[in-house]
Amino acid sequence: MFRLPAPVLALALLATAFLGSTSMPASAADSPEDARLAKFFQNYLDLWMAQRPLEATLLGNHDFDDVLEDVSPESRKNWETLVRLTLEGLPKEVDFRKLSRGSQIDYEILKHHLERTLWVWENIRPFETDPRTYGEYITNSIFLPLTQSTLPREQNVANAAARMRYAPSIIEAAKRTIRNPPRVVLETAIRQNKGAIAFFESGVYEVSGETPGVSSFKAASAPAIAALKSYQEWLEKEALPNASGEWRLGRERFVRKLELELEGAFPADEVLAEAESEFARVQRDMYVISRQLWSQHFPDSPLPPDDQSGRAETIRKVIAKISEDHSRPETLTAETRATVDAIKDFIAKKDILRLPEPDRCQIIEMPEFQRGNSVAYLNPAPPLDPAASSMYAVSPPPSEWDDARKESYLAEYNRRMLLILSIHEAYPGHYVQLEYSNRHPSLIRRILSSGVFAEGWAVYTEQMMLDQGFHERDLGLRLVQLKFYLRTVANAILDHKLHAQNMSDDEAMKLMVDGAYQSEGEAFGKLIRAKQTSCQLSTYFVGRMAFYRLRQQIQREMGDDFHLGRYHEAVLDHGTLPVKYLPELVRERLKQPR
Repeated sequence: MFRLPAPVLALALLATAFLGSTSMPASAADSPEDARLAKFFQNYLDLWMAQRPLEATLLGNHDFDDVLEDVSPESRKNWETLVRLTLEGLPKEVDFRKLSRGSQIDYEILKHHLERTLWVWENIRPFETDPRTYGEYITNSIFLPLTQSTLPREQNVANAAARMRYAPSIIEAAKRTIRNPPRVVLETAIRQNKGAIAFFESGVYEVSGETPGVSSFKAASAPAIAALKSYQEWLEKEALPNASGEWRLGRERFVRKLELELEGAFPADEVLAEAESEFARVQRDMYVISRQLWSQHFPDSPLPPDDQSGRAETIRKVIAKISEDHSRPETLTAETRATVDAIKDFIAKKDILRLPEPDRCQIIEMPEFQRGNSVAYLNPAPPLDPAASSMYAVSPPPSEWDDARKESYLAEYNRRMLLILSIHEAYPGHYVQLEYSNRHPSLIRRILSSGVFAEGWAVYTEQMMLDQGFHERDLGLRLVQLKFYLRTVANAILDHKLHAQNMSDDEAMKLMVDGAYQSEGEAFGKLIRAKQTSCQLSTYFVGRMAFYRLRQQIQREMGDDFHLGRYHEAVLDHGTLPVKYLPELVRERLKQPR
């Protein structure tokens, strides 16, 4: 098992990284230059994973599951050296002109990844300004191998116990490195660190099935728990009083970061203008449906006046009535499983696309220590271990919440909203799309995936499924889908105006609560997220619009020859790549048999 014991070894390996051979054979169909690019990337990836064991785990390589990164500033200089040398070496070692078209796209994806990585490290400096970064190393490094690795359970438990001993050194690096973070980020890190302590004290036994009294975790976790408690005190008493950093990017950095995040698909001002136009359209559609549903829910009350405030009242009251139909905490997971079965049956019956076989998506109840941040998430099978299971986790409200807060949460994520979430997260959204992606022969595309593609596809499927007749007599479901999509549109507006136009908290809350019909609790959580994750919230809207436009264009071009299932498979056949490449690739794929 290869290890990277010191920075010196990393730098020594770099000298031979680009010309050394690998065990990866070239496909018979590859051109020599295509094979050269594949070898170049494999060498980079091998060094990257050796430097960063948690990244290897996330990708599905389990060679380093018992060790963790050295996240000290000195070690991170070597990470940067690797990326810079790779970026400099790419045009020297690979002739772009000699590559096939598919490999030219891979080349551009790799180049963009390297440039974006360096820009973020130089301009955002997450290790200095974002204390949450360190917490992810400590908890994710244990949680992921225990829940997704295909290694034997005993090996995963041993690896997790070995990894626990690295927690104190990561915390020491955090204390050395964190400098004047934004208060809103630090407050989140403080809450998350409390969750990390709970995870090491009890959650780790919940996810692993180990018995606390006899498990090897008991001795291994003790130093980690002590370090985390010390870190908690440091965060609260030393870091928090000095947390006055600026969370806003400012226009110049926002525009550049968004360009990198969207992979050059659309300029920032164009995204904002389109989002504001779409916001008004979706509000109009929601009013039309709410007006139709009014007499069903309020048979003895006249429809409010058809003016701005009356339309908003109509929408809000109808949504509130629909939200009363929600699950109970103890039935949420079982109802989600039944919902997924119905969705899969509809997809097969309507030939929306061919579902992956075998189906490796597990529907689980979110562990207690993870609850309170989101109602659902998908942990996909990693690209280097595609035989692993994907996990679609749904979250009952945290047990410590009072009854009123639980009721508000369940109303926001009512039964109809759970249908939309299951479409988005699992079928035919994230789970299906990423299973297709893991089949792609290009390692570059499997590893360096596009968030715009992944999120855009998931949002596109929400409306598409209803357009094809899923629960077609349920106008309430259509209204909830539009509300969920309006949140996506609002997120793009919020992202831009908070970071580039100095939008105030009150203005942001008004946009979400009054304009997008969100509960105050949901809106406040999104405001916190928007301050901490600049540019990511725009990917959902931009990706959805790219998929929507492409569908309209190709369907119009093909006319009666257009087949939806064949089209969707042609979209997903190319991996999770930047959406700007889809028009040429999908059109070419549709010339071939399904």
